[in-house]
Amino acid sequence: MKIKLWGVRGSITTTGPETAYYGGNTSCVDVWEDGCVLVLDGGSGIQKLVLDNELVTKRIDVLLTHLHMDHIQGLGFFSPLFDPSMEVHIWGPASITRTLHSRLSRYLSPPLFPVLIRDLPCKLTFHEIQNSHFTIGPFTIHTDYVIHPGPTVGFRVSGRRSTFTYIPDHEPALGKNGIIKSSQWLSGFDLAVGADLLLHDAQYTGQEYLKKKGWGHSSMEDAGLFASMAGVKRVLFAHHDPSRTDIQLDDIFTAFQEKNSYTFNYQLAREGMEIILDDL
Repeated sequence: MKIKLWGVRGSITTTGPETAYYGGNTSCVDVWEDGCVLVLDGGSGIQKLVLDNELVTKRIDVLLTHLHMDHIQGLGFFSPLFDPSMEVHIWGPASITRTLHSRLSRYLSPPLFPVLIRDLPCKLTFHEIQNSHFTIGPFTIHTDYVIHPGPTVGFRVSGRRSTFTYIPDHEPALGKNGIIKSSQWLSGFDLAVGADLLLHDAQYTGQEYLKKKGWGHSSMEDAGLFASMAGVKRVLFAHHDPSRTDIQLDDIFTAFQEKNSYTFNYQLAREGMEIILDDL
């Protein structure tokens, strides 16, 4: 299984050229195996995915964790949607109020975008997911709702020999007493347990999180504890705060390393990072 990160920021704003190393694009990751490609989230990084890849498949699946703007803002510039020969499947969390098609139409329509969903020339199919299990090509995918404002899911993607868990927006510590120590009640635990690689929200420092409880994001400390409880093998801390410079991210991560010791490998997610899980 090959994974590449195309966007790891947490908002539609960035701090400019100082984000050059970790990157300024919002959430988008692709996963490849046996010629099949999954695109996890449709943030601004999705444009780099298309520019840097020569798609050899006529089917592409876009899996959306939720519909906040930083996770869908790249969809209108996703060239397979405008290719009549492409079969595009968009998967996203179900809502009790409106369909996935209806909610995405709010963005892919004037005044926010000039082209309506119904006018896209590709063969487009929408799939609403909940706490679900399904297969796409060689991948077995498990989704669960996780703690984040609005309907939001995380993804557990299992290939032939490895498992990747993707939970970029998540607040498992929501509540006055911090992370629940029982895995039975811990949001996202079943998605992450034993994964070869976990990409997880780590937007805040511990001190910042105290003032931002309920905003739907994690501190780096809580992300580390979550990963430790789930017994993952490697962690990428992501959803970097858009106000951070590269220097600030490095300083925060160094301070975290000085205070914490884990048996698993952990690092900051970086735009352009490529990982072959079967080689780990």
